[in-house]
Amino acid sequence: MNKQVKLNPDSLLEKTMQKINGAYAASTIRAYKEDCLCFINFCNNNSLSPLPATPEAVCLFIKSLIASGKSSAGIRRALCGLSSIHQLNLLIDATAHPDVKLEMRRMHRQLGRSRKQAYPITQEILEKLIPQKMESLRDYRDKALLLIAYDTLARRSELISYQVDDLFKHVKGTITYYCIQIRKSKTDQEGDGKIAHIRKSTYLATQEWIQQANISEGFLFRGISRGNTPLQSLGGGQINRIYKRLARSVNLDSQIIEQISGHSMRVGAAQDLLTSGASMPMIMSRGRWSKTDTVMKYIEKFTVPYIDS
Repeated sequence: MNKQVKLNPDSLLEKTMQKINGAYAASTIRAYKEDCLCFINFCNNNSLSPLPATPEAVCLFIKSLIASGKSSAGIRRALCGLSSIHQLNLLIDATAHPDVKLEMRRMHRQLGRSRKQAYPITQEILEKLIPQKMESLRDYRDKALLLIAYDTLARRSELISYQVDDLFKHVKGTITYYCIQIRKSKTDQEGDGKIAHIRKSTYLATQEWIQQANISEGFLFRGISRGNTPLQSLGGGQINRIYKRLARSVNLDSQIIEQISGHSMRVGAAQDLLTSGASMPMIMSRGRWSKTDTVMKYIEKFTVPYIDS
């Protein structure tokens, strides 16, 4: 039987984060670090071994997460991160132990597997959120950001990564196409890239933002300083806050605002595509989904109303 040596968990975690930097999405690395730090603190407070973890420690950790109100999706994410840290360091993965698997089954029976879906920002709601009077630089930014997010079904990571020179148009015959280059996405970690078509109105609104912000290179969407000048970039967490702020400004119901997140535009656009009669392959292509079941999570609670002719 292999006997594992106790390691310095904080040092090992930091070295692992450095090792995987650039190989995983930044959001994945952050999640791994946050979840593992949570586990390390739990173990330290309960005189348990963090790294390598024991099945007993992981089972107790799962119970503590349930007691703290963590969702089943959050608990699965935490164990996924913990498992990855062990595998990356060639440690015996306690999350694969039969006792841990049984504890996860108990957790799922207690909490279920469903996730809370973000409230969909459909075209109808989008039109309410778009600033009607361009009174500040933030208004120009918000209008362009909303339209680009909707047209491209952008994930937060994609939205904040767009560059100024990703926006372009090209003419083929008598038709002008308006596009934006998606350099890398969650399902394209190698960065092969993809072209997303956008509406002319979206292209013009985005060009207007670029002109008003007086930017010619770098990130397309940026934070706005108190002095009404553009910053260098925009954080992923700010996307949620922008959507919620705009929702409050048009007096959407507080319960709706609470459910709005950075995924709301993606959910709403997918549902609008379904309403318009788009096929599953078309929706998957537009949203850059690689699995059908992932798309179904976005549209499963939404059905096209049956109209009796």
